[in-house]
Amino acid sequence: MSSTVPCLWFDRDGLAAAERYVALFPDSRVVSTSPGGPDGAPMTVSFVLDGRDWTIINGGPHFPQTEAFSVQVSCADQAEVDRYWDGLVADGGSEGRCGWLKDRWGVSWQIVPTRLPELLSDPDPERAQRAMTAMLGMRRLVVVELEAAADGGA
Repeated sequence: MSSTVPCLWFDRDGLAAAERYVALFPDSRVVSTSPGGPDGAPMTVSFVLDGRDWTIINGGPHFPQTEAFSVQVSCADQAEVDRYWDGLVADGGSEGRCGWLKDRWGVSWQIVPTRLPELLSDPDPERAQRAMTAMLGMRRLVVVELEAAADGGA
C-alpha cells in the first residue's frame, strides 16, 4: 500500500522545528535522524505529527519556505486555536491574516476552528457573508467574535 509523506526543506534547523511541532501536537514524536546535514545538523528528520509521517531535509538555504505550502490545523474550540497559535508563533514566528501564521522557520500554518466552515456555509447567505467579513479582519480567529458577526452583532 502506498502512502504520502510531506517533506519540508529547511536550511539547518529541521530537528528544532520537528521537536517544536511534536511538543504541540498529540500523537507526535521524532522517529529518527540521519547524519550529514549542514554544520553538523542531521540531514533528515523523520517524525510523526498528529499521527502522520513527515520528513524534514536540512538541505541548506537553496529553497526557502513560502506560503505556496501551508499546514492547516482544524481546531475543536478556541482553546485549541489559542494553544496552536501561541506555540507556533513563539520565538520569532509572525501572525498573518485570516488565521494564517508563519512559525520561526517560515512554515505557513492555517489555524482554523471547525466552527468557521460551518459559519461560512450557513444556508443564510447574509449570515455567511457577515462571518466571512469578520474573518477577513482577524489575525487569530476568535470563534465567539465570528459567531457574533454572523448573528449580526459587532
